[in-house]
Amino acid sequence: MKNKDFEKGKNTIEQTMEVLPAGTRRLAAQLSTPLEICYLWEVLTSYEKLSEFIPNLLSSEVLSRVENQIFLKQIGSQEFLGFNFSAEVFIKLIEDRSNAVLSFSLIKGDFRKFEGSWKIKESSTGNGSSLIYELIVQGCFGMPVTLIEKHLRKNLTTNLLAVEKAAFEICSQKIN
Repeated sequence: MKNKDFEKGKNTIEQTMEVLPAGTRRLAAQLSTPLEICYLWEVLTSYEKLSEFIPNLLSSEVLSRVENQIFLKQIGSQEFLGFNFSAEVFIKLIEDRSNAVLSFSLIKGDFRKFEGSWKIKESSTGNGSSLIYELIVQGCFGMPVTLIEKHLRKNLTTNLLAVEKAAFEICSQKIN
């Protein structure tokens, strides 16, 4: 990919949200980008650096790694209705490099359910790729997901664009 191939604001993001029982939501977002899979993968697997470019992620710490299983502690924070809300999760993440999939599930944390995946697929046109984020989330008692749905949707878009931006920076450094 050459620098001229990347045009900011020319990316396409598609989003869906499904209401599941017991206050659970399934969210999915897909970003079409001119970037190659390897650059996006490099960003997503830089676990200790994720908080440097993903807004509202205060920290991301690798607790342990056993082959393709990574155990992470992540803390996110966001202002909501004038209050600062933070959440901590301990997740198990499985890297499937051959299929460019990162699957994660909650071990413990401030949610009853928090699981999903990052998937990167080559574009059907052969130019660039698609970055897909899927999340099933169920808030803890006293945190109705219906109140934060709008923020979840906005965060999906923001996070995908942040990953793309960081991947583009890596790509630019390697080209120059």
